[in-house]
Formats: sequence, structure tokens, C-alpha cells
Amino acid sequence: MQSLDIRVLSDALAWRQAGHAVTLVTVVETWGSAPRPPGALLAVRDDGVVSGSVSGGCVEDDLIARTQAALKTKDAHADDVKPSLISYGVSKEEAARFGLPCGGTLRLLQEPLRDDGWLVELLARTAAQQLVARSVTLASGAVQLGSAVRGQALQFDGVTLTTVFGPNWRLLLIGAGQLSQAVAQMALMLDFEVLVCDPREEYAATLVASVPGIRRVEGMPDDAVLELRPDVHTAIVALTHDPKLDDLALLEALQSDAFYVGALGSRRNQAARKQRLAQHFDLSAEQLVRLHGPVGLALGAKTPAEIAVAIVAEIIQVKNLVAGALTTTPGGVPH
Repeated sequence: MQSLDIRVLSDALAWRQAGHAVTLVTVVETWGSAPRPPGALLAVRDDGVVSGSVSGGCVEDDLIARTQAALKTKDAHADDVKPSLISYGVSKEEAARFGLPCGGTLRLLQEPLRDDGWLVELLARTAAQQLVARSVTLASGAVQLGSAVRGQALQFDGVTLTTVFGPNWRLLLIGAGQLSQAVAQMALMLDFEVLVCDPREEYAATLVASVPGIRRVEGMPDDAVLELRPDVHTAIVALTHDPKLDDLALLEALQSDAFYVGALGSRRNQAARKQRLAQHFDLSAEQLVRLHGPVGLALGAKTPAEIAVAIVAEIIQVKNLVAGALTTTPGGVPH
């Protein structure tokens, strides 16, 4: 499954190839309570059809009207059409007019698309799980693509806007059963790079075939964790219910920098697991307390899909806390 931003770019490319003029709108900056974060995308077709969102519906109608008005006065396919900045909600009156919550303000870049080449390349590279930095120069509209690093944020200096596409966060699933399939599908939609390790060939092959976009890591789970070298952008979840597979992977995960480590199992099973890890592998109390188990938020989930929602929701909850710490702590290390 595609993330929202990648789907917006895919739609924009398809519309361009069908002969439509397309305008891409990017959230550059926000102040106050803005519905969509910097980097969020909206594509507007010449007939008013849209893909994506920059405000949750508050300013989209006005953007469509602006775009269509511009198309009537200028050839949208002309090479001299340049990007432009738009602000909404500068005053309390304007914020109220457009329905922006709590006096929120949006600064947007409105960019007529002239070249399909960068779209084709960016979509191919992100499909290959690469992180890609896209830079657009406002004065000329020229676009350049380059490699990005995990954790790289949007940058805007008034001259060039650089946004990052691709999986900034990783999720390693230990086990390839039915629950892993549901978790993997949700995580892909949330822009995670999803990896799975399961030495049971029939399980792993089935999961990889049924969920396009995930990558299998060969070998035993503990070796997979070591090979991955988990950083603060990595989550690891053990879902096999088999201590022979889960425990050694968790041992390595809990000693790594992974921002989230979780394991499937009841409270009773988790207590027994922690006792094993402490007695046989000498994990400290500080390391053991990092283990989320039973994994996921307490939603009363019963079905595999509901349990997957609970797991992914807790990962996102922890991820957002970590992301906030990474942006406010010197050196990029969360408290």
C-alpha cells in the first residue's frame, strides 16, 4: 500500500500523462493548531479534481478556485510559470473564515508541474525503499533529487524548499503470521519501511507474496536484529508466540537503540518472558522496562485486525514522542 504523499505524487503523474495541467501544493510552515504537518501534499487537477490534503478540508476549496482562475489567465503548461507562496490564517478573521482551528496559520507553496521526469524517478526510488530529498528552487521552479538520510526534516530558507520522501522509520516484524500481515499493511500506509524475519519458510514466503512492499530478512531473528543495527528510528515487534524465536531477538533489540520493542503475549507470558531474559541473559531492569508487553494499546482488541490497530497505534504514540524529543534535544538524542 502507498503512503498518502506517494499516492498524491502518483496521481499527479497519471494526470500529467493523461494531458492535464496539475498544480502541486506543499505545506511549508505552520503556526498554531494546523491540521496537516509541514511537507503534506495536495495535487490539484485543471478540472478541480484533487488528491491529498493540506488542511483537512479548510482551505482546499479556495486553493481549487485559485488554481482554476490562474489556468484561465495563463497557459499552465508554459515554461515560465513559477512556484509561489500562499498564506492562510494570518489574521483571526481569515483563520475563522477558512475554519482553521485555534487561529492556526498555513504557509503553502503552490507549484505548477512542468516536468514529469523527477516524478517518475522519485516514485521509482521510493518504491525501492530509498529515502529521497526533493529540492525546488522558487525563483526558477527547477527540481533536483538527491539522497536523504533517516530523520532528515523539511527545510526552507526562503529560496529553496527541500522535502523528504520515503520510509523515515523502520519496523522489523519477528514472525510472519496473519497478525504480521495486518500490522505490515498498516505500517506501510504510515510510511514505515517494513521488514520481516521468520525462519519458517512457508510463513515468510506467504507474507512477502501477500503484502507487496515489505522486505524479508533471511536467517534467525536475533541475527536479523544485529544485522539491522537498530537506531532511534527503528521499531521491533515479536509476534511468533515462540520463545525460541522471540526471546533471542528481544534480547538484542532491548540492548539496541530501537525506539520501540514489543512482544505478543498475555501479562502472564510477559512476566515469564522478562524473568527468562533477566535470569538467563542478564538484562538489566532498565532494559527490561523498555519491553512493551502485552504489545499494543489496551483497546480490548480481539481479532487480528483489531490487535494490529492496537499495536500500530502504540508504535505511533511512542514514535511521535521520540520524534518530538529528537527535534528538541541537542545532538538529536531523545531524553
